[in-house]
Amino acid sequence: MKEGNISSMQKKVFQLLVDNTSGVLSRIAGLFSRRGYNIDSITAGVTADPRFTRITIVTDGDDEILEQIEKQLSKLIDVRDIRSLEPDNSVYRELCMIKVEVDSINRPAVISTADVFRANIVDVAQDSLIIEVTGSQSKIDAFINLLSDFRILEIARTGIAGLQRGTEGVIWFD
Repeated sequence: MKEGNISSMQKKVFQLLVDNTSGVLSRIAGLFSRRGYNIDSITAGVTADPRFTRITIVTDGDDEILEQIEKQLSKLIDVRDIRSLEPDNSVYRELCMIKVEVDSINRPAVISTADVFRANIVDVAQDSLIIEVTGSQSKIDAFINLLSDFRILEIARTGIAGLQRGTEGVIWFD
């Protein structure tokens, strides 16, 4: 294969504004499944207007695949708006909870590491801590990497939520 024919894989964040109806998330996930596309993360929640749900999907592919995903999503009847959230013009956050095994010796080091990342200790048990951290995926990845010096028992990550900066992209429905 020639170098010029190699397509570069890239991550893309799509934000959908959809009707808040039963089964909408299932229909969107089904589209990805039927087409063989991968979802890296997906988050959904009702907007300020309860008629609509905002869904943020992180996926990857080459330019052709990502364009195809966007076209297929826009054809779904429940989808009112779809846009790419570009990193330079958007704010992304993810929530992660991490349960770490601790004892009296390593507990202060785990708490100190959490403090550096502005993470919160949300549960304290005799033999473990649950730490909540929010931020970019890279911040959370770095935090998990530092905690790997200790015994991580469980991790729960939400996937990213994101919004475009400013008021230019706001959509109003009457």
